Amino acid sequence: MASSNVSSFLQTIGQGVKPNMFLIDVQFPAALAKASADQNLSNLLCKSAALPGSNLGVIEVPFRGRTVKIAGDRTFDTWTTTFFNDKDFKLRSFFEQWANSINTHEANTAPLFVPNNSAGYMADLGVKQLEKDASTEGAILRTYTLKYCFPTNVSQIDVAYDSNDQIEEFTVEWQYSYFTAAAGSRAGVSSLPVV
Repeated sequence: MASSNVSSFLQTIGQGVKPNMFLIDVQFPAALAKASADQNLSNLLCKSAALPGSNLGVIEVPFRGRTVKIAGDRTFDTWTTTFFNDKDFKLRSFFEQWANSINTHEANTAPLFVPNNSAGYMADLGVKQLEKDASTEGAILRTYTLKYCFPTNVSQIDVAYDSNDQIEEFTVEWQYSYFTAAAGSRAGVSSLPVV
């Protein structure tokens, strides 16, 4: 029988994994290439993100008065990130430009409507779970790479006279084809990949 005392629990969980220890990496499409300082804005101003999830569909087959369930196809949830709005609207304008390159507002054209990572509107995004340790940024526990991403929603920003002592925020919703997961840099982290 497994031990279930406090000591065993603390040995297993250690310091735990803290949800506020993360980095995101938004690689803008090559046609919208940004300077390295601009690329870092998305990580610096990201308030929240999520480790991606996936779902397996279920095929229900009736058989002799019962329903037999068989695994179906995999789907991936919309990935959402929330950003603080910088004083120059720089980061928001990058996302607006990206979305506009897929389908323009006025002309209804698609300047980057090629669905690939090298010349089109898609790019790979990353989210890294970090461990709080003695390093400057934290050791990487696990890295998720969302493949063939593109923004589908750059949210509105609410403005109001009674919104005091706040910084504007906006969300970006992403679609992606699949994700991969790999072990981070800290020794002892599970090396089981997801590909």
